[in-house]
Amino acid sequence: MAMRWTLGRSITIGLLLVLSGIYLMPLYWMLTGSFQPVTNTLKVPPDFFPPSPTLTNYQHLLDGTLTPRWFFNSCFVAAVSSLGAVITSATAGYALGARKFPGSRTLFYIIIISMALPSAVTLVPLFLIMRDLGWINSYAGLIAPDIAYPFGVFLMRQFMHTVPHELFDAAKVDGASELQVFTRIVLPLTRPALGAIAIFAFISSWTNYIWQVVITNSEELQTLPVGIAKLASGYQSFDLGLAMAGATVAFLPMLLIFIFFQGYFTKGVTSGALKG
Repeated sequence: MAMRWTLGRSITIGLLLVLSGIYLMPLYWMLTGSFQPVTNTLKVPPDFFPPSPTLTNYQHLLDGTLTPRWFFNSCFVAAVSSLGAVITSATAGYALGARKFPGSRTLFYIIIISMALPSAVTLVPLFLIMRDLGWINSYAGLIAPDIAYPFGVFLMRQFMHTVPHELFDAAKVDGASELQVFTRIVLPLTRPALGAIAIFAFISSWTNYIWQVVITNSEELQTLPVGIAKLASGYQSFDLGLAMAGATVAFLPMLLIFIFFQGYFTKGVTSGALKG
């Protein structure tokens, strides 16, 4: 039995290592490709270690371009969008998870259905709304659609079912208002869920390439993914090395966020699965 258990564990670990290598290979190719010319990147078989690393791609990315401005735009839009998503998800999730009112279940089902809709379906209606509001080519147009975050509402609503509702009743007996219950009881108890929502919303906004292409038409308001894509394709041929350098720069903030706040991913998601 011990030998079988050891063999099974070894096979499992080996399989996980192989799968990890497969998933990490594109990231490794992107990172190494950013430090070498295009000719070396496309060479078959590829060089797993750059023979002569160079910073030329990063120099082209920074010299005479708006890359710093694009990076600021991405950070600003993602940060404000995630903050707005946390606020709307917390309030809507509290209302749907802790309070009963006519149509609450139907409203929750509508939110679930909206999560299943592909982004291409809502692209044109959102653009028309932004046009009528005069928010085309503006920070408001980039941020507003991401504030409504159905997955955050769903996660918060499920998390609310793990919070004892007797706490709300006791606070009401002590004379607390609805706002005080929300700010002094709900928010402190749901910090794991709120942290997970903030991280997911930040990543979703950072990678929302299609909407950022549609809503912006000036270089100053472009985000980092959009600006780099246009910059790399602006030459006579697509500059793969420049694109990999830009993708590496765009990937680093998400990697750092995941490394430092990965605990919120598991706490926020698994806690909401305990009861629902």
